Amino acid sequence: MTSGEKVEEALDLSLAKRGAKPADQSDRRDGGALSRLWKQIVYTAKLRQIDQDTKAFTPLGSVLIPDVLEGTVDRFADNTAFIFEGARSTYADLEARANRIAAWGQNIGLKPGDTVALFMDNRPDYVAVWFGLSKIGVITALINSHLSGTGLTHCLNVAEAKAIITCQELDARVRDIRADLVDSTVPVEILDPGSTFSNWLETLSSDRPDRSQRDALRGKDVALLIYTSGTTGLPKAAKMTHARCLIMMRSFATPCQVGPDDVIYETLPLYHGTTGVCGVGIALTTGAAILLRRKFSASAFWNEAREYGATMFIYVGELGRFLMNQPPSDAERTHKMTRGLGNGMRPDVWRQFVNRTGIKQLFEFYGSTEGNISLINLDGTIGSVGCVPPIIRKQMLIRVVKTDPVTGEILRTPDGLCMEADIDEPGEAIGAIKQTETRNSFEGYSDKSATEKKILRNVFEANDAWFRSGDLMRRDRMGRFYFVDRVGDTFRWKSENVSTTEVAEVMSHVPGVTIANVFGVPVPGFDGKAGMAAVSVDETFSVASVYEEIAKHLPSYARPVFLRIVDGHDTTGTLKLSKVDLVKQGIDRLANVDGVFILDEREKSYRPYTISDRDALAEGALRL
Repeated sequence: MTSGEKVEEALDLSLAKRGAKPADQSDRRDGGALSRLWKQIVYTAKLRQIDQDTKAFTPLGSVLIPDVLEGTVDRFADNTAFIFEGARSTYADLEARANRIAAWGQNIGLKPGDTVALFMDNRPDYVAVWFGLSKIGVITALINSHLSGTGLTHCLNVAEAKAIITCQELDARVRDIRADLVDSTVPVEILDPGSTFSNWLETLSSDRPDRSQRDALRGKDVALLIYTSGTTGLPKAAKMTHARCLIMMRSFATPCQVGPDDVIYETLPLYHGTTGVCGVGIALTTGAAILLRRKFSASAFWNEAREYGATMFIYVGELGRFLMNQPPSDAERTHKMTRGLGNGMRPDVWRQFVNRTGIKQLFEFYGSTEGNISLINLDGTIGSVGCVPPIIRKQMLIRVVKTDPVTGEILRTPDGLCMEADIDEPGEAIGAIKQTETRNSFEGYSDKSATEKKILRNVFEANDAWFRSGDLMRRDRMGRFYFVDRVGDTFRWKSENVSTTEVAEVMSHVPGVTIANVFGVPVPGFDGKAGMAAVSVDETFSVASVYEEIAKHLPSYARPVFLRIVDGHDTTGTLKLSKVDLVKQGIDRLANVDGVFILDEREKSYRPYTISDRDALAEGALRL
């Protein structure tokens, strides 16, 4: 053995002791031990820089959101802050508007700790409202602008708002449910150009309010309420402290190399944390401009980005897939964008996106609105949501624990403690709760019982507490994390576990399939759930091509038993596919419905699902 090989062997052993699996012949992607160690050192240095950039934002610290943003205004007053529907406004304009909002709040008697609900679509005033209210210590509840009826009533009641700010387009929805509010007399203001409220604001002072208005506040105090998506029930209001928001706003500026000459393209709703806090924050802490669109448009995306000189974009969910479903165009390659930041880019779309657009740097990150687990992909590994290098694993309080693949229940030893998942074994990601550290704290929801459900206790030792992400992940030997599925989205069929994410990715490669949504449906007389793929297709799609593709990539138990062609898919405001209604519809009522097919393994094809099939299933006469 050469001296170099001895060093490699020694390093392999050292890394193994730190939780890294030694290299084997099947995976040499990361090179030998020296190469792997160097990659870990480089990655760790980048993470340390993020910590350095955000070290001032602590629970007990006095640095608040308005302090940081006012500092940006002072440095870049004449810089463009927003480009919106062809109009440009500066940082000075933004603060003047925010200061008038603050003056309004003082005028009506709002005090630190009070809440105002913001129910509005994308526009620069959206940011001005919460910026202005933060100057006087008032919390802003960011209400999903797609809500109406019961969902809207719930969110407004949970906020306990002293006032509601909305716009003309959404005002009718508020009026429809106003009588159902806990306080039906709460003032509702319409903030639109020329509105009575907007005209009144113009009469108020644009001077910066004295900082004494918020002197008593600290980083641990709540700045925003941001609601969960509500895909499994009514939305929950997550408490976002000043310190937490500032970390979200500032963490990405250095790795993404954002500066005052950048133009960041934001097309998704500002009520969402990725767009409204991370995306807005990366600009407002560096003096960059935000190219803001009222609503995402796949057909307009590249032309608008090119016209206004966007250099970076923010993405969430299926945005990348929607763009790739558009016909290729010159605009995809003639823009100035060099990087993207977001979450939810699936590996199949990621590869295609990079190849088609020339945008090589996608900073995929992971972090729920309310959670304490934060990861970021800094090395461009396709599919990875971030990395905790083994050399700093003990310092980064993120773990993956073993779960029952069907029920999602976390497994425990006879002693009652949790067990870490093996390398590349899917399990639930959890984060240690340390309330004294902003990144590791968990403030919870307005609903205390909902908060308690997200806390896992007695995990690795008596009385410790960890946040449950509700996400299945796996970790490779280099410490890279990969999203597998939502807990509960994995279903069991033929005594095997099926990942909806994995099947959807394969279905997306079927020629003509533009979007695939996969879920399990109960079938009479069968244990577990049978897979169903609901797909949107274009004119090139042929049912005959489906079996060939899935047979190449999926074991028999993972192949969708049912195939359903749908005109479109319900999505959340952040372009995440919703499957709630599809699951409720099941399979019984779809017999003889156009566009619904059943798998025939003997014929190696899909054929129309008939009433005879439904009856045969009920009688146990049809094998699947």
